Amino acid sequence: MSGEKSCCSAKREQVKVDFSTGEHHDADISRSVRELEKEMVYINGGPFLMGSDDHDVNPHDGEGPVREVVVDPFYIDKTVVTNREFKAFIDETGYVTEAEQYGWSFVFHKFIKGENVPFARQRVPNTPWWIVVEKAYWYQPEGPYSDIEKRMEHPVVHVSWNDANAYCKWAGKRLPTEAEWEYAARGGLVQKRYPWGDELTPGGKHMCNIWQGEFPTQNIMEDGYLATAPVNAYKSNRFGLDQMAGNVWEWSADSFAQVDEADAKAMRGGSYLCHDSYCNRYRVAARTSNTPDSSSGNVGFRCVKDV
Repeated sequence: MSGEKSCCSAKREQVKVDFSTGEHHDADISRSVRELEKEMVYINGGPFLMGSDDHDVNPHDGEGPVREVVVDPFYIDKTVVTNREFKAFIDETGYVTEAEQYGWSFVFHKFIKGENVPFARQRVPNTPWWIVVEKAYWYQPEGPYSDIEKRMEHPVVHVSWNDANAYCKWAGKRLPTEAEWEYAARGGLVQKRYPWGDELTPGGKHMCNIWQGEFPTQNIMEDGYLATAPVNAYKSNRFGLDQMAGNVWEWSADSFAQVDEADAKAMRGGSYLCHDSYCNRYRVAARTSNTPDSSSGNVGFRCVKDV
């Protein structure tokens, strides 16, 4: 298992392209601040053991040491934000995501096919499975000849940290802190590797959407999914929260706070591209990061609300 963040997501600063239209504007998202009719789970809060000292932690990620942290009560979305929910935000506010402003986003190489091939512009150095795809946005995730028509209950992707915060403001919510996210993900279990326990596939049952096979060339899809899965595709954890591991990375409110990534924001939970030979960050204590303006086809978010 490599400590490199090879399958997590790519940063905009790694490539030099400009497909932007010059229309860099934000909508007046404050005019409709309100609570969405979305199921939220009340989390009672309290002390818990955060982090991990397991043998396979990524030493540069700041997972450890294990320490006691106290969180206040809060509400958290049962699922990550879906395409349907994000579309309601866009339709009401006219917000333009950063991927649209830049004119491109990162797409995993296996998903670029047919009429979208000409829009694949550049491979990311050192991680050639990430491709700069012109006109890849949240509503056309693989390029201009793709859509979300049959994926409305899938996680919204190609949203930056800044985009996620804009949505939260509109919804009357906020992004979770890392401590809140991990407390919720653990579901009351103490120092277990995953939201359901220590075994990745208990009884041979797949509990989350991650990569099976040889990364990055062959996904044999034993869990049933090549890319994103519907947000409620797997059993909830003990707190009633869905997919706190795998499917898509989830932005947090916190900075990553590592020396070499001073401006980076922390992400939690892993994604459908995680594989233990490259990135075992679908563990509940694992963390990674990206710059606030970066976006890719495996990053989404969920919201929380103060009590």
